[in-house]
Amino acid sequence: MSTKMFKLYSLPSSSWNGARSVVTRNANLAARRSSSSVGVVSTLADWKTGSRWGYSTAAAAVASLLTLSGAGAVVLCEQQANAAADEVTPSHVATEDFGVVQTSHDIETMPIYTSDQVAENNGENGTPMWMSYGGVVYDVSDFIANHPGGAEKISTAGGGAIEPFWYLYRQHFASDLPMRLMEHMAVGRLAQDDQDLVDEQMVVLEEDDPYAREPMRHHALVVHSDTPMNAEIPSPLMTKNYLTPSSLFYIRNHHPVPYMTEKQVNDYRLRVDLTAYGKGVLSLTLDDLKKMDKIEVTATLQCSGNRRSGFNDLKRTSGTPWGQGAVSTAKWGGVRLADLLELAGLKNAIEAQEKLGFEHVRFHAQDEMMASIGIEKALSPYGDVIVCYEMNGEPLPRDHGYPVRIIVPGYAAVRNVKWVDKIELAKTEAEGTWQRGLNYKTLPPSVTDAKNVNLDQMPSMTEVSLFSGITNTHVISSKHKVKPGEKVVVKASGWAWAGGGRNIVRVDITSDGGKNWATAELKEGSDQRFGRAWAWVFWECEVPAVVQTDGNIELASKAVDLAFNVQPESSDHTWNVRGLGNNSWHRTTVKASK
Repeated sequence: MSTKMFKLYSLPSSSWNGARSVVTRNANLAARRSSSSVGVVSTLADWKTGSRWGYSTAAAAVASLLTLSGAGAVVLCEQQANAAADEVTPSHVATEDFGVVQTSHDIETMPIYTSDQVAENNGENGTPMWMSYGGVVYDVSDFIANHPGGAEKISTAGGGAIEPFWYLYRQHFASDLPMRLMEHMAVGRLAQDDQDLVDEQMVVLEEDDPYAREPMRHHALVVHSDTPMNAEIPSPLMTKNYLTPSSLFYIRNHHPVPYMTEKQVNDYRLRVDLTAYGKGVLSLTLDDLKKMDKIEVTATLQCSGNRRSGFNDLKRTSGTPWGQGAVSTAKWGGVRLADLLELAGLKNAIEAQEKLGFEHVRFHAQDEMMASIGIEKALSPYGDVIVCYEMNGEPLPRDHGYPVRIIVPGYAAVRNVKWVDKIELAKTEAEGTWQRGLNYKTLPPSVTDAKNVNLDQMPSMTEVSLFSGITNTHVISSKHKVKPGEKVVVKASGWAWAGGGRNIVRVDITSDGGKNWATAELKEGSDQRFGRAWAWVFWECEVPAVVQTDGNIELASKAVDLAFNVQPESSDHTWNVRGLGNNSWHRTTVKASK
């Protein structure tokens, strides 16, 4: 028996401690043993309810880690190989007749491999990369470069079973896309005895659930996945308060929320590491931070994938299908990052950069996430980057970074690292998925396969673009029923925001596809300092409109910022396979009749 099959179970406890299955293990095991001739995957409904384990759940779960394509991926039949090459992409498989694809695959005709044979194909020394899940063996060699989590992360599973990872990263179960992709990558079955051993070890792994101590969440949030939690604020509530209540602030988590006992909070130390600069490590308690000069910054944070669902209208992308609600605003309180670095021993930032080559400040989180920003933003007296311990005048909630997080105003939210325990001055940007991997890099619209893309030459998302949204509408009319062709006025309201501190100078609303525009009145947030407008602006507008033949009215909004950037009409020309940065006109349908 190969030890490779079990290498993943020696992961640090902080990575998977106590991960459990999404469905009951014993029921799954029994179902598999009673199943005789099952396709590689069953229906998504069967998979979600756990009515089949065996090869059906296997394909669904492993496919979940594969959210981009590999051109020329392995298929089961030679007749399919030529047709499938260069077509196993999210946009392609989303249009397949999945029933036909399923019935073309018979698990009983596929070769059986032992765990030793799988281990021999670990992607090293020129070998292909295989991995197994739930009794099915997959060749993911052509997919490695496209893994949103980065090649390094997926390579960890090469030659072994991946069950522990996918019971931790359960967000991958939220869509049928992974299952569709993985259908094309199965190459065989794992020997039953070897899969039984994996199942037995998973029983032990399931005894403790890393998500068991998740915080309570507001019932109004629109939840896309709950383990880990990814949820947005409903559109009508977005502009109810200028500062989003902490309980309604959108949530974007990559892992279980760190849980700290009272003792652990008391023992918490934020390390400011200037070792490479020759000044050692400064260690600070939470009380130490609170004794320093406090500043407050009102800033908007937005997930880089906000409005990803709009891209999916053209071609399918990978990732959470956010609406417009993955954006919120709060007043953040804490200590200037520049003050902390100076306290730790950084005396001349310009010299540190220009003569010594220190270009980046890295942030390390308790959940092992890492990200970084350039030293210019980190130390600018006008950049307002803070080490934060308060949100809306109260201690940070656990979902939003307790006890300490970073706030980088005007930047993509992924740079605003939560649960920070180390800050580091460095010559290179942060290592890992969230800085250097595909996750937060925007590929051109024509690229669906990253195999031939040098990600090191592509910048990660930092300062963001220009956005707006319509949150509430009301048709002003004395009639209960309005007929098609009648003229009405629609009262609309919403939000707008630009990255980089660029003020919003105008918001325009159209009801006829852009032929005519009404200019909105800018409300809360319109008086922010020029060049330091870190938070959104609310707006209101009365828009003349004509009721369409279907009884509806179509509105669209576009914002203009201080640099006179304007939102593009369509997302078609900014489509990217990761679904990042959709800032096209925001459109909404209004029902004319009451």
